[in-house]
Amino acid sequence: MQATVSRYDGETFSGAVLTDTGVELPFTVHAVADTPVRHLRVGQRVRIETAGSGADLSITKVEFATQI
Repeated sequence: MQATVSRYDGETFSGAVLTDTGVELPFTVHAVADTPVRHLRVGQRVRIETAGSGADLSITKVEFATQI
């Protein structure tokens, strides 16, 4: 799924994204730990992986959205 960064704290590597369906989801350092992401900016497009559903939906991975 793709989303747009809505908040990002470069010290804690945590923040939130706004999905294309209008839902804001927070993420923690664990979502970027095993990726090349070292810095994000508000408005940047990213690809996210999630787990769970409904109120239990959480982001498990945040990666740069790249065009192939």
